[in-house]
Amino acid sequence: MQRNAPIAADALASLIAKQAQGKKRLIVAIAGPPAAGKSTLARRLSAALNDDAEHPAIVVPMDGFHYDDSVLKARGLLPRKGAPETFDVDGFAVMLERLSTATSDVAIPLFDRDLEISRAGAAIVTPEHRILIVEGNYLLLDEPGWADLGRFFGLTAAIAVPFEELERRLVRRWLKYGMNEPDARARALSNDIPNAKRVLAHARPADYVLQQDEKPS
Repeated sequence: MQRNAPIAADALASLIAKQAQGKKRLIVAIAGPPAAGKSTLARRLSAALNDDAEHPAIVVPMDGFHYDDSVLKARGLLPRKGAPETFDVDGFAVMLERLSTATSDVAIPLFDRDLEISRAGAAIVTPEHRILIVEGNYLLLDEPGWADLGRFFGLTAAIAVPFEELERRLVRRWLKYGMNEPDARARALSNDIPNAKRVLAHARPADYVLQQDEKPS
């Protein structure tokens, strides 16, 4: 398989379905920097795969493993919330290990952006879910803990977005939360944009890459 091969979203869904044939379960990683469109792509892939009853899929977000704000505050990491060190990567690995071999239901946590908190047992992965679309910023991060996750993924894809566009989206994200332009830009520059740079600088190659003009809006 050629690393970093370009692909469109529809073609990726077809390739995932083909690769899942004959397997009890296929775990797919969708990675990329903050605001690249990972959640949108994951939902689109899941919907396309669920049109085929032979390959039922479910999205498994990495964000459910955010440390709680009280833990981050105690560790002096609250201003860096969303950085790799603010996630329970070991707990995430345990969940992926369990999901890779599970023959019964597995409850997974989901992150509630309105409440800014992870909700335990917020979704159920059943044995009928043959394809798991795991999405998150750091799935391909080549740093301790994160690099070990690669053993769970049967296929990996990354979304490539021009950095200027990422910066615009990250500022816009805070504007939607009611911040004014200077505060939104300061918030993005203090944490989100450094996280995006970290992903871009230290990511392992994906099997496939969706370029900006090929990813869902």
